[in-house]
Amino acid sequence: MIVAGDGAFLDSTGASLGLRAESNRLNQMLVHLRRVMVDVAVIGAGQTKYGNHQLGLKGMWAEAAENAFASVDQNFDPRQVDEAFIGSVAFGGGQLGNTAALLTEHSGMEGVAVRRVENACASSGFALRDAWMAIKSGQADIVVAGGIEKMNDLSPERKRFWLGVSGDTEWERLAGLTFPGTYALMARRHFHEHQSSHDDLVHISVKNHKHGFENQQAHLRKQVSFEKAAGGFMVADPLTLYDCCPTSDGASCVILAADHVVRQFTDDPVWVRSSGAGSDRLALHDRPSITQLVATQKASKSAYSAAGITARDVDLAEVHDCFTIAEMIATEDLGFADSGQGGIFARNGEGIRNEGSVCLNPSGGLKSKGHPLGATGTGQAVEVFKQLRGSVESERQVRDAEIGLTHNVGGSGATCAVHIFGRDRNE
Repeated sequence: MIVAGDGAFLDSTGASLGLRAESNRLNQMLVHLRRVMVDVAVIGAGQTKYGNHQLGLKGMWAEAAENAFASVDQNFDPRQVDEAFIGSVAFGGGQLGNTAALLTEHSGMEGVAVRRVENACASSGFALRDAWMAIKSGQADIVVAGGIEKMNDLSPERKRFWLGVSGDTEWERLAGLTFPGTYALMARRHFHEHQSSHDDLVHISVKNHKHGFENQQAHLRKQVSFEKAAGGFMVADPLTLYDCCPTSDGASCVILAADHVVRQFTDDPVWVRSSGAGSDRLALHDRPSITQLVATQKASKSAYSAAGITARDVDLAEVHDCFTIAEMIATEDLGFADSGQGGIFARNGEGIRNEGSVCLNPSGGLKSKGHPLGATGTGQAVEVFKQLRGSVESERQVRDAEIGLTHNVGGSGATCAVHIFGRDRNE
């Protein structure tokens, strides 16, 4: 055997054995296998309190990021972050360009590869999915996903304008349809098709206020009686004030790590067992049904399959309840209740913490915890992370929780991201 001038091995006939090419192929296969097999965990998570903040974008993000960094069991240096994805609608237009670079600059991650993710109210749910995919692909080891929104420094007229930007502009917004009006149409249709009623929605409101009352990070920390919620100020018939989430300021931050570096930071990770996403037609009138969200069905089906579980295995779920009807429909689309049975599910108290079959919105949900648009998706992940680690206030801990789910919807359901979290890795 001789060596050719280019370093390739030749046999006695002069034919190249192609060892170098074969070695390259083997290396590529190993890289591919690593990307396929890598698992992703949450090693830290934090947020601000939701509500009316004196802090601006930079201050809120710095607080949420610092809380996330401090939650990592071992000392965490933000300079270890490879990439960051920050969800934001840029409500009010205060910082439309380069939002993410501005925020990472003010949280010790200066110079990190970063981008803003916009997908309406599902912005940080998709930022979380992007972060998960960056690690899953083998391109990064430590990635931050977060979200932020400053909503309460605008006039009521400007708020109404920005709250409508995620709907269909041509046929919904210009015709005067608001988001409460959009979900009111969905509620009326559900009542008609499935014999549900506003009382079913009231049960959801009372439950979420009960859960949120004990959450120190919640915007609306007050319990509400059935009678008071049922007789609230009418916003868009049949939805009253107690069917609608508040307008909130806030920020949230989650730190993800690849399995081969997790133990450098914690012996108690929460694994992201799967990520699913879906989309649907934007305008209600273009959908074959307005009593179900196809995007949620697609996203949850994908997430359940990848995690190797069913809806029955979920112990707690942070569900996108911008309006109470949204939670009722989500219980059906996510598989917690049969189609058309979401009202009965709520009526029977199935979502109440440590009383029902699955705890829905242990944080209080968007209804009570609050809904700073871009911060909601990763804020849901903060709650699941703390619940699965047993680090929430003792009075609101979901008992024996092993598997959690987050469900983050954009607008009236055109986009959706669903994530499954577990104490154990996928088998």
